[in-house]
Amino acid sequence: MGSNNPIGIIELGNVSIKCLIFNIGNDNTSEILSTSIVDSEGIHNGVVVNLSKATNAIRSCISSAEKRASILLKKINVVIEQTEFLCTKFSKDRKINGSKIHEGDIEFLLKEAKKQVVLNDSKQSIIHIFNHNYIVDGKEFIEEPIDVYADYLSHEMTFITMPKNNIKNIYQAFIDCDIEVERFISCTFALAAKLLNNNELQYGSTLIDVGFEKTSLGLFKNSAIVHSITFPIGTNHITKDIAKVCSLSLEESDTIKNNVDLSFQENTTLFNKKGYLIDTYFINSTYRKISQSLILNVVKARLDEIFKIIKKQINLLGLNSTSGAKIFLVGGGSNLYNLEQYCSNLFETDVKKLESINNGNDADEINENFNSCLGALKIIKDGWETEAIPAPANNNVGKMSFFAKIFGNKT
Repeated sequence: MGSNNPIGIIELGNVSIKCLIFNIGNDNTSEILSTSIVDSEGIHNGVVVNLSKATNAIRSCISSAEKRASILLKKINVVIEQTEFLCTKFSKDRKINGSKIHEGDIEFLLKEAKKQVVLNDSKQSIIHIFNHNYIVDGKEFIEEPIDVYADYLSHEMTFITMPKNNIKNIYQAFIDCDIEVERFISCTFALAAKLLNNNELQYGSTLIDVGFEKTSLGLFKNSAIVHSITFPIGTNHITKDIAKVCSLSLEESDTIKNNVDLSFQENTTLFNKKGYLIDTYFINSTYRKISQSLILNVVKARLDEIFKIIKKQINLLGLNSTSGAKIFLVGGGSNLYNLEQYCSNLFETDVKKLESINNGNDADEINENFNSCLGALKIIKDGWETEAIPAPANNNVGKMSFFAKIFGNKT
């Protein structure tokens, strides 16, 4: 793909909107032409809440990237995560009666599952379909069991959907910018594509994206999303809790939050020997005695709420020993001091913070703020083996499984 056909990616976040424009060369290597980032307006947790403000912010971000790349985009891929995303697991069965399994058998099961998702909630629209695995006569197959003799075939799939009205509002914002939405990509999926290695994707990992006003959970196994959920609680809620309980400004509360040791053992930089908040943290407010126990209890209460929801999700799905075996933190909230230790204690396993690894590629030289865009770039360029939709932008389907090719852009 030459420079006459650039591809755009935009992430719609709470704090910022980010745009990345790239090309795919004839040797299937990517070249990043430009990036841009602007403050987010009119968008909250992936939902357009003010069309005019959202349109202006999106237009500003895209225009800046286009100007730097000296091109004009006609279409763009949207990276997004909404609290209204629904993740539905389906298992569809078919009798084979001792015959060979054919492509048509798998296609039939996928279409039946897709039909059921649409009938169950007509107000939702499918944005991702993942193949989890196949069960043939009681045995697990990760790849398509084409030409295998069997009596019984079961196909396990995961569907990610979002409300149609939310999609319409996003479409309208981009229509007002004179640009067409190519496809939607889950931010959690994109982050996993960028930050998790093949073994972590294949054998099971839990990705926790701790954001400003939302937290997202993605459970991965067999290179597919097994479960995903986003809920509207993030680190900004800790800031607001401190401000409300301690009668401090948001600026003061945010500084305190960022300096709390979440191991809850050493907090000498925050509190004096008598156990009160040090006077230097009173930036806008008059100094008064605020106890260490009060602030730490406020912080811990909100953290417990966030991560116990995640722990409950993992336990309910019975994924402790599979997808929940490795747990990773990502996102702006993962920078909270000693959050890894807090999570390791809560989950009773080693929890690590994920960061970008520079492999010498152009894409890796970009600030980690663009991790989700870079993951989307990988998905678009190479396709994804366990995803049914859509085909990659460069139509290089040679690397894709049969499952990934079934529907192409038709779903």
